[in-house]
Amino acid sequence: MSTEDVIEECNSFYFAGQETTTTLLTCTAIVLTMHPDWQEKSRKEVLESIGKDEPKFDQLNQLKIVTMIVHKVLRLYPSGSLVRETNKKTKLGAYTIPSGAQILVPLQIIHRDTEAWGEDALTFNPERFSEEVSKAAKDLMYFHFGWCSRICLGMNFAMIQVKLVLAKILQNFSFELSPSYVHGPTMTTLVIQPQYGTPIILRKLS
Repeated sequence: MSTEDVIEECNSFYFAGQETTTTLLTCTAIVLTMHPDWQEKSRKEVLESIGKDEPKFDQLNQLKIVTMIVHKVLRLYPSGSLVRETNKKTKLGAYTIPSGAQILVPLQIIHRDTEAWGEDALTFNPERFSEEVSKAAKDLMYFHFGWCSRICLGMNFAMIQVKLVLAKILQNFSFELSPSYVHGPTMTTLVIQPQYGTPIILRKLS
């Protein structure tokens, strides 16, 4: 590999791992401040399952409510985009796509489609993910870490990372949005980020 190739690979690792996970945590924190009832439910689950101890791997995997919330955030605010390139002439519905064409899969639209997700597609309802992820929508319309042979290799690691950080925060703090917060998610490069920042007020739990 050339030096340029190595640099490109490092950029890919950063954006595909660090940046997307950070964005997911940020969006989850925002959503939990907007839905304090779910913040309390997730905190209660963490304290009942882990207490104030250091979270262990098995305990993190048993956090059902926290996991449902993370999936809900991934649906409404997907932390990445899917770009695919055709390796041959492909028929897609009424369209013919030539070989070598790059296709951007609009996750923000697909994940909010009322035909796939129902009339309450925009409602924050983590219970939708109370069973298997594949049952959350019709026709497998949830692409949280890619799909099929191109699914993200770091999916399980990213989920554990996010649940670990959330568990540590919920163990020690309650949090709410600052009055200066302005809701404005925007697509930058390949991830969704809050364009006006995320000022959050943390309150230490006794």
